[in-house]
Amino acid sequence: MFTRMGLLTGVFSVVMALGIQAQDLKSAIQLTKSESYDKAEEMYNALIQQEPGNSKYYFYLGDNYLLNYFADTISNTLAVATRAASEIYQKGIDANPNDPLNYIGLAKIANYSGDDAKADEMRTKARSFLLPYKKIKKMTPPAPEYAFALAKIAESYVNSIENTVDTSLALPLIRQALTIDKKNPEIFFTAGDIYMMANDGSNAIRNYNLAQFADPQSPTAAMKIGYVYFKARAFPQAINNFEEAISLNADYAPAYRELGQLYWRAGRLEQSKANFKKYLDLTAGNIPAKIRYVNSLFYAGDYEEVILNVEEILAVDQSRGYMNRLAGYSYYEKDNPDYDKALSYMEKLFTVVDKDALLQKDHHYMARILIRRNQDYTKNLDELNSLKNQLDREKSRMAAASAANKAKFAASVDELTKKVSDLETKIAAADKELDKAFQHFDLAYNAKRTDENAPMTPVERAILSEMASNYNTFRRYEGAAKTWAKLIDPSKGDNLNEYMLIGRAYYNAEKYKSADSVLNIVLQKSPDYLPAHAQIARTYSRMDPDMKTGIARPKFEKYLNTAAKDSLGNMTEMLEALTYLGYYNMENGNFTKAKDYYNSMINLNPNNNEGIIRGYNGIAALETRIAAQEKTLEGKLSILGRAAEAYGKILELDPNNANVKNSLKWVQDYQASVKKGINPNEIKGVITDSSGNPIAYASVRVKDTAAENLTNGKGEYKFEIPQGSEILIISAQGFKSKEIEITKSRVYNVKLDR
Repeated sequence: MFTRMGLLTGVFSVVMALGIQAQDLKSAIQLTKSESYDKAEEMYNALIQQEPGNSKYYFYLGDNYLLNYFADTISNTLAVATRAASEIYQKGIDANPNDPLNYIGLAKIANYSGDDAKADEMRTKARSFLLPYKKIKKMTPPAPEYAFALAKIAESYVNSIENTVDTSLALPLIRQALTIDKKNPEIFFTAGDIYMMANDGSNAIRNYNLAQFADPQSPTAAMKIGYVYFKARAFPQAINNFEEAISLNADYAPAYRELGQLYWRAGRLEQSKANFKKYLDLTAGNIPAKIRYVNSLFYAGDYEEVILNVEEILAVDQSRGYMNRLAGYSYYEKDNPDYDKALSYMEKLFTVVDKDALLQKDHHYMARILIRRNQDYTKNLDELNSLKNQLDREKSRMAAASAANKAKFAASVDELTKKVSDLETKIAAADKELDKAFQHFDLAYNAKRTDENAPMTPVERAILSEMASNYNTFRRYEGAAKTWAKLIDPSKGDNLNEYMLIGRAYYNAEKYKSADSVLNIVLQKSPDYLPAHAQIARTYSRMDPDMKTGIARPKFEKYLNTAAKDSLGNMTEMLEALTYLGYYNMENGNFTKAKDYYNSMINLNPNNNEGIIRGYNGIAALETRIAAQEKTLEGKLSILGRAAEAYGKILELDPNNANVKNSLKWVQDYQASVKKGINPNEIKGVITDSSGNPIAYASVRVKDTAAENLTNGKGEYKFEIPQGSEILIISAQGFKSKEIEITKSRVYNVKLDR
């Protein structure tokens, strides 16, 4: 606000306010410089009515509209101000087509809107009326007017919307103007303003001092030098200069307002209040002045005072509906924000103010207020999911309960049903407000865009970034992905993180093909970029949740191969890949490969218990899977023993792991049930010839006993042998007999030779 007010024109002057009776241009200009824009407008209109053919009146009135906007960018809109100013400048051209000033006014407006071609056209038109000169005394128009027009053309290169100026074009015009007229302080002020925009404080102060020399009684130079120090955050020096302006004119109200704000920033609150009070006393009954005072309070962060003053203004003048915005902003910004009241004021603003008079900030604040009002949204979503799970469990328990106990469960079901319904209603209302919030984000972003292909301003980029982050926070992941995508500059090579944000958002939105496309852009830019390989593997895993096609397997294998150069640095993602590959191979019956992957997890880092525990868990799960497929009870016991051993390894590292304790208990129960089906003295097996063909009716006898059994047609036998038996004798007609030592094994498969 300070920069725009200070850089467009000389905003300050000795004369604070003159009555409407002094119907002359100089008095009207003084009112403009004193920020009495409403009174200045009345006087300009009166002058135009008296002398409609004087084009200069129109130029100053158009400038008055623009300065009024830049003095109060919260209450006014650029669109309304420039439209009003354009109409006035055009009337000035109609009144006198040969006066360059109103063409310069149109050039200034074109510069604000970014229409460089139109701005250059208007400047060229203005220059066409400044005829080449040889002697200053014989210039047409007269030298002071000629120089003033050149200075105003230079000023038209200042874009106070973007805080930029083309000094290469503006400064030569200023130098030429000063060559022609070295007495006009306004030209020095314009020069100082241009240097200020170029961040050349020294030259800015030099020109402001020259302006002071040209008009010693004007406080303008002291105020402008104060702004130089203010911009440099040298507040004590700024205060000194504002006080110097007051010493030149003790009734100069704007200086008190700025001092009030600066003292507030410096923590000198009593002095701040005293200066603000003086400002209000000098502008008593002047609602526009009070509005600028309220704006100052807002920028100073005194939000409680803003709210009190807005309510006072609206109580006196309901036509100032735009003041609702400051109350809404302040309820949002204050230390103990009240988002309900903030929303109430903003809704009133959108009701009473014309659409064209709404600001970009209005949409931005409305979006933020609605977001903050619903900050518990995701927590409520999680709570709703939990309640639904509880309700399902209670319904199941009620269905299985006896008739006597059904009533007890019914009460719980009813209570949970109501909670679920109430929360669903609350979430539905929040969804509507969040939809509205993102609509306002979009309106804020597009508020000043006329060409969708035009480069974004920093403000527009900030709005889009905030919008995308909120989409992501509120789990509207596809919106986040699409919004982040707008921020991508494809020409930059250092935007891998931005593409990763988009890819992850599409992944979370379950738009897996879109995620894959974006992530592959990352790999095209950087083929070994590990985060992209990991995210692609996860994406393919989600596209094949049942592991039927195995499309994620090569992606995880690729990640492992790429990450192997730094296994410790990439341990988390490597464990993720090994977990997937171990489980994938187990599910597909590749038990040996599965075990290799689980062992790799165990050996990845001996100091990482998480990986070791995860590996042993995988092995235990694998062994129980193998045990389930084993046909022999003895084999089951052996395999289950390995599973129990794996769980035991985990408990050595984490003795209090309840899940593993439960799993080990399950394996032990499984072992006990298997043992119940085993006769410790029973043996069995299959007798075959050397080619593996079964031998029917072969004899299997315990040496030195009568215990004997014959094989069936499949060569199978099973019988109980005496305790302490040592040797089995296997024989069959046409085959050589064979003796086999009896050990702890209960399975003896034997081949006989002819």
